[in-house]
Amino acid sequence: MGDEDQQPRSQPLLTLRTVIVLLLGCLTGAAAGALTVAADGSTAEGVLAGGVGFAGAVLFFHAIIAP
Repeated sequence: MGDEDQQPRSQPLLTLRTVIVLLLGCLTGAAAGALTVAADGSTAEGVLAGGVGFAGAVLFFHAIIAP
């Protein structure tokens, strides 16, 4: 029951900051896409708006959330 029995702690795949930035990007992209489709846009326009919203939000939150 010494230190030899313990498994080494593995590092997380993503940091908490990365998860938050990507989550906020996904939420922003989903909202932009849904609002575009709800405003009588086609599904293709909604997907494009969601992609642009995701990319812009990731860049924005990456810049304002301190590392």
